[in-house]
Amino acid sequence: MDNVPDYLLIREIVSSFFILLGVVFMLIASIGLLRFPDFYIRMSAITKGATLGVGLILLGMAIYFNQADMYFKVVVIITFTFITAPVAAHVIARTAVHSKVPFWKPTNLKAFQDYLKKEVRIKEKGEIKK
Repeated sequence: MDNVPDYLLIREIVSSFFILLGVVFMLIASIGLLRFPDFYIRMSAITKGATLGVGLILLGMAIYFNQADMYFKVVVIITFTFITAPVAAHVIARTAVHSKVPFWKPTNLKAFQDYLKKEVRIKEKGEIKK
């Protein structure tokens, strides 16, 4: 009987690992939000870090509770978060560009400016890009 592993303890350790890892990612994202130089880089850091952090915390919760309905709910929430967070960040960044929120001075904007010129030409010609 002494050689039987304590599955509850193993489950708690594994779930704690994922939850703590998620907290670390969210902490790093929060530090990036405070330390990075411009809006666009800050938004990138917080979107990526918080999305991964939330996913890991939810995964840890699913492992801890170990119920089928909990796994299903976590998978749905993680899927929804991983789909919506990047789309929302893209929309916010695009709005910031159109509102002329300034970039950090050392940022290389050559490729971005070429893209904007191409986009303006397409709008002026009335073409629809397929």
